[in-house]
Amino acid sequence: MKRRNAWPSCPLHGQSAATISQRRSSSLISPMGLTIAGTDDHLDGLSQRALKAVRHRLYSRALTLLTCVIHRDPDNGRHYSNRGLVYFWQGQLARALADYSQAIRLNPRLDQAYNNRGNCYAARRQWHQALADYDQAVNLNPYNVRARINYGITLRDMQDYDAALLCFDEALMFHQFPGHIYAERGRTYHLRGDWNSAIADYRRALAIFSTETAPQSAKFSRFLAQRVRQWLQELLEST
Repeated sequence: MKRRNAWPSCPLHGQSAATISQRRSSSLISPMGLTIAGTDDHLDGLSQRALKAVRHRLYSRALTLLTCVIHRDPDNGRHYSNRGLVYFWQGQLARALADYSQAIRLNPRLDQAYNNRGNCYAARRQWHQALADYDQAVNLNPYNVRARINYGITLRDMQDYDAALLCFDEALMFHQFPGHIYAERGRTYHLRGDWNSAIADYRRALAIFSTETAPQSAKFSRFLAQRVRQWLQELLEST
């Protein structure tokens, strides 16, 4: 990722009510959520039904609906990105990669698709391909904090702890997902052996998670808070 001396401090673009967050594993932030991008009322209706199916974890139903959307509007990259996200949640990484790549071919400026494809590569431990996609996502949209966090997590998985910490420091400047960033930065300090810094970040993360009230963010925060408590207990028991 190209390093800047200072990142803009303007607020990030807010997510729509249709956005869904779901964390795939402890090493990756959730992919960008489903985006309703129909070209007419019927497509919007199909997309909304797919979104509802995803919320109830009816992934096969969601895939059927999203495939119908693609058949009716095959030149819209967002539809492929949406279906790729569902494939990713199902663990069908090859199909997810194919859909994300098609989304990028149709819309090379779709930063969410690059971020999500990077998550697929990371899940397959193809670190350099993942980093390239996260980098492109940030180049297209400097306010894509998810991609910034994913970049740092991937560097940590590669045991490049100093570079990972720099990524998390930069991500904090955007004032979005601070609890998640502190959690991941704390884990990086933990693995690097800087236990005092790790404990401080874990506690910062838990304090932020305790204030989450929005249903979707609160659900994700509870999940991540549980992981942070496990990491913190692991650290304290080893001292």
